[in-house]
This record gives sequence, C-alpha cells and structure tokens, in this order.
Amino acid sequence: MQKLLIIAVLIVILWNLGAGLYYMMVDKGKTDRTVKSLTWRIGLSVGLILLVIAGIFTGVIKPHGVGG
Repeated sequence: MQKLLIIAVLIVILWNLGAGLYYMMVDKGKTDRTVKSLTWRIGLSVGLILLVIAGIFTGVIKPHGVGG
C-alpha cells in the first residue's frame, strides 16, 4: 500500500513538472501558472520526503543497504 502511495505522489510530482514546462512555453511569462505549478511540485516533493521519513521512523518502511 505504501509503495502505491509513493508512486502516486511521484506521478503527481512529474505531472506538475510537465505542467510547469507547458505553461512556461505557452504563457511566455505573462501569467503565474508556471510558478504555481512548480511551487506545488516543490511542496509535494517535500511532503513525500517527510512521508518517507515518517514511515521509516514508525517502522512501516524498512530501509536496506544497496546490494544487501
């Protein structure tokens, strides 16, 4: 379940990144939609990092070393 939540948030982050690129190309700096989209992306990224940290501290997510 937690993997699906993380993947869903990553997809939304990528969606906002793409929307920011689209707004930057279409609006040519006349509106603030690019800034709003990228602000959402940053907020979601910080939220995802905090969610993963909380999952590690609560024991829901068990970190492991690379290759072992």
